[in-house]
Amino acid sequence: MGNIEIGLMLMVVGMVTVFLILLIVIWLSQGLISLVNKVAPEEEPKKKKAVAVAASSDAAAMEAIKKAVSMLTADKGQVVKIEKL
Repeated sequence: MGNIEIGLMLMVVGMVTVFLILLIVIWLSQGLISLVNKVAPEEEPKKKKAVAVAASSDAAAMEAIKKAVSMLTADKGQVVKIEKL
């Protein structure tokens, strides 16, 4: 019976130790992330100026396409030119 008690005690101590070390790693990584974000914040990309659209395309269709592309790309993409294939 003594060996089982020692084995269970070692298992519990080992599991608690691993849990505490993982908590320390999580806290340190969160601290590092917040420090890096304060020191070097991410720059916002500059938006490019839109190029004039060909006069042959329908204005309403062009606006609808622009809105759809804007929604799908989270304002990172833009329509520059529409050509019929």
